[in-house]
Amino acid sequence: MDDQKKAVDRLMTKGDGSNNGNNQDRGGAGMRGFNAMARVKNKQPAPVQITAEQILREAKERQEEDPKPAKQKITDPDELAEYRQRKRKEFEDGIRRNRHAMPLWVKYAMWEETQLEFDRARSVWERALEVDHRNVTLWLKYAEMEMRHRNINRARNIWDRAVAILPRVDQFWYKYAYMEEMIGNVPGARQIFDRWIQWEPEDNAWTSYIKMELRYNETERARAIFEKFVGVIPKVSTWMKFAKFEHKHGTVDRAREVYERAIADLGEHAMEAGLLLAFAKFEEKVKEHERARAIYKYALDSIPKSAAEELYASFVAFEKQHGDREGIEDVIVSKRRFQYEEELKEHPYNYDTWFDYLRLEESAGDADKVREVYERAIAMKPPSNEKRAWRRYVYLWIYYAVFEELSMKDPARARQVYKEALKMVPHAHFSFAKLWVMAAHLEVRQKDLPAARKVFGRAIGESPKERVFKSYVELELQIGNIDRVRAIYEKMLECFPANCRAWTAFGELEQSLGELERARAIFELGIAQPLLDMPEVLWKAYIDFEIAEEQHDHARALYDRLLHRTAHVKVYISFAQFEASIGAF
Repeated sequence: MDDQKKAVDRLMTKGDGSNNGNNQDRGGAGMRGFNAMARVKNKQPAPVQITAEQILREAKERQEEDPKPAKQKITDPDELAEYRQRKRKEFEDGIRRNRHAMPLWVKYAMWEETQLEFDRARSVWERALEVDHRNVTLWLKYAEMEMRHRNINRARNIWDRAVAILPRVDQFWYKYAYMEEMIGNVPGARQIFDRWIQWEPEDNAWTSYIKMELRYNETERARAIFEKFVGVIPKVSTWMKFAKFEHKHGTVDRAREVYERAIADLGEHAMEAGLLLAFAKFEEKVKEHERARAIYKYALDSIPKSAAEELYASFVAFEKQHGDREGIEDVIVSKRRFQYEEELKEHPYNYDTWFDYLRLEESAGDADKVREVYERAIAMKPPSNEKRAWRRYVYLWIYYAVFEELSMKDPARARQVYKEALKMVPHAHFSFAKLWVMAAHLEVRQKDLPAARKVFGRAIGESPKERVFKSYVELELQIGNIDRVRAIYEKMLECFPANCRAWTAFGELEQSLGELERARAIFELGIAQPLLDMPEVLWKAYIDFEIAEEQHDHARALYDRLLHRTAHVKVYISFAQFEASIGAF
């Protein structure tokens, strides 16, 4: 800062020299000097910078302290009267300027109290209440003034007025009852609480009343208050407090009765983890382990899974301490069930989770529960009509039907499951041969052959699949119905004329039956088709057929016909091997 002052002094000196060095008009020289001062040639920043913070700090350091008023010592009654008159005038003037400034009224009344002018202080308080009778602070400080000076009746009158005007201000009731109790007037305090609970206040008012009665060992009175309490505020926390009270001050039967009444009176609102958990722990404390286990299971079945985490943890701990092996396994199953429910809540179309859940329930052995989960699972129909989205879903129906048939020995219900599954699949877009085949095999196991044929016929009519035809053929072959087998192959070839496996299987069937001309005709029809999926397979089967029947000329002719169609090297090799095998060198 000193460097900047020196720079300014040097600049001023230069201006003065320019004015005195020339014998010109003083006015013109002064103007030029002013312009020289105004123009700053060196615009580089000063080496020492002064910040606004530094300026303010220096100003604060140099500021002089405000003079404190001198202490006034009053020794004369006239001087005291003059002081009081001056202070009162100041307060009255302030109130006259702003009548609604409640802090000023409070200071005025408390100053009068310090002067031991209680009548004047009461007058100030009353005047303030006329301005704002709903101001809680005024009532509190007014009553506290009377209590400090042990004017009990006056304080009692103030509290009566306060609770009559503002009955919803809990602080008035608390302080009023506390005052009565402190002076030993317990009946008076009890009367105040009785007046208060008529306004149906919050929980704290009731618990304060009960605690007061318990301080004087009035257990029956406390029990009566609890009865009113749960009647006025029937909620879980209220009943739990009542039950804990009975457990501590009453009997086990009374406490159990309170818990049972709570569940009965609250209805659906009683299905909270807190109440049932407290009930179960109570039974555990009194060594009623079977009761506790029943309550835990009831709670787990009734309460939503998302709200039962603490309940599951407590049940696991309970079973580990008091249960047997089966009980512990049951708890573990319940815990896994809870995990699956949470996963399915987030991803309801995750069929792998449904499969795991179903395996868990089937291992538990509760048929009703298994059926419930199956019904919930099959209700999760894929949202799209793409076959890849349905592949896992269809297996839910299949496993459901297998469970009903094998585990529950209920083929009628399994048949109904297959029926509903076939209705669910959109056969116009795609179908599942496995579903048709398993539905037909169920009828076969029930020795209802017409029903099985009906299922296969419906499958061929609605959504012909190669696997359906093959299964139908296998069924008819097992019972030796050759005419039906031929009819099925004919229908299959109508549906899939390019399927070489079907032509080959049909020809081999006729060969096995000794119908060589039929077999040869079938092969001829097959190789004559304009479009085949695997023609080499069909030609090879035809040639092998002729070789097996030792019709070498026919086989040679077939090789010639095949070489006219294709000149593939493998055909030449096979032809040569054929000629070598029959000794034609």
